Amino acid sequence: MRATVAATEHAPPGDGGLAGLYAGIAAYYSAKIARFGTTPEGVDWTCQATQEMRFVQLLKLCDFASPFSLNDFGCGYGALIAYLDRRHGGCAVDYLGIDVSDAMVRRARRLWRGRSNTAFALGHASPRTADYAIASGIFNVAQDQPRHNWERFIAASLDELHRSTRRGFAVNFMKLPAGATGRHGLYTTDTASWARDCAGRFNAAAEVHDGYGLMEFTLIVRKV
Repeated sequence: MRATVAATEHAPPGDGGLAGLYAGIAAYYSAKIARFGTTPEGVDWTCQATQEMRFVQLLKLCDFASPFSLNDFGCGYGALIAYLDRRHGGCAVDYLGIDVSDAMVRRARRLWRGRSNTAFALGHASPRTADYAIASGIFNVAQDQPRHNWERFIAASLDELHRSTRRGFAVNFMKLPAGATGRHGLYTTDTASWARDCAGRFNAAAEVHDGYGLMEFTLIVRKV
């Protein structure tokens, strides 16, 4: 059976004036999947090992002792599904992947057609409420967006992750080493600012996971 997506459960929010930004993200990743196919490079990661290292950190959010539903924002071609099947095959996960790239969603639907409890949605908002949500790498590639505009997008995305979950969500960010300058087109931040923002705005428990060998950190936000 396929995952049930209740489109009437919540009306998806508007784009908040970020339509051009979402279109730019979609074009960027559509070009990646067209060039590299359903590989880590196709979603702008360097290799499967580091891609899955991020999954390990993000999934610390979830309790695998019992079945749950999961929204995967910026799902790409659904690489997380293969990881879940291999590492957590004993736990039933009702999976919904969400992506702004039509090319990504089409590839994902083709790749995972027939898999039970699996569905994909095109856009930046979830048509259902799930127990948990994750987003891996969606805040990294700002392209030519001004920092203030990209941070509006981040805030809107965090709002959506909070809105569409019952238990909490997890995301990751690139971090900037002390004394270094950022690379053009990439968004970096300190490890505390967005954690404070989420804890305050959502009245939630925010955890930062760092030091796992990559120049980034994972933020886990649990509802209390």
